This record gives sequence, structure tokens and C-alpha cells, in this order.
Amino acid sequence: MLQIHQGVDIVEVTRFKKVFQKNKDLASDVFTEKERAYCLSRKDPYIHFAGRFAAKEACLKALGMGLSTGIDHTLREIEVLASASGKPVLSVKGWAARTSKRQKINQLTVSISHSANYAVATVILVGNKN
Repeated sequence: MLQIHQGVDIVEVTRFKKVFQKNKDLASDVFTEKERAYCLSRKDPYIHFAGRFAAKEACLKALGMGLSTGIDHTLREIEVLASASGKPVLSVKGWAARTSKRQKINQLTVSISHSANYAVATVILVGNKN
């Protein structure tokens, strides 16, 4: 029997941009090298960073966790890249992968959307019921 886990998150882009600009280490603390390269190659990198941040938060929620868990660099263990078609692709490693394996998750999907002011992401994880 299948079990579905869902998480959603929304980020206010202007607020995220202010935090991002004040904390110069945020990019390397939260995003992988490939994510940073992708976002920085875009016309407005902040909206893409915000979308990926929302996706990472949504993934944590789908896993039944949140940022308050205090796990170092967990957000870098959740990576959101773009396929050749531009569709976002979600992958996990480290703690996030171990948690996914414990929950018998075998499919991860992500959708990201943004406007001038907000970025929203939803993550659906599909696995076998324990």
C-alpha cells in the first residue's frame, strides 16, 4: 500500500532577498554549488533562490520535520536542480536520504512557482506504508 507525504512552503521574495544580502554565508550554508550556479545564472537570482528555499522547506515538512530540528547543513542535503526541460528535480542525501529510506520513500516530486513577490513550492513524497 502506498503512502503519500506532502509539504508546501511559501517565501516572500523581498524579505528573503534582504536576509540573503545581510548574511553573506547564507548561500553556501543553504544551497549546493550547483544550485548557486543555476540561480546566479538567472536574470533575477533571488526569486530562484527563494523558490529553492521554499522547496527545501516543503521537503522537510513532507518528511515530518522542520528547520527547528537543529541539524547542521540539512538544507544542503536537499538539492533542487533543473532538468533539461527546466522542470525542477529534487534529490536528497545524508540525513534527508536516511530519513527517506526509513520512511520507505521511493519517489520525490517538486513543483515551484513564483511571482514578483512570492515563491511557493510543493513537495510530494511517495513510499510504501510501514
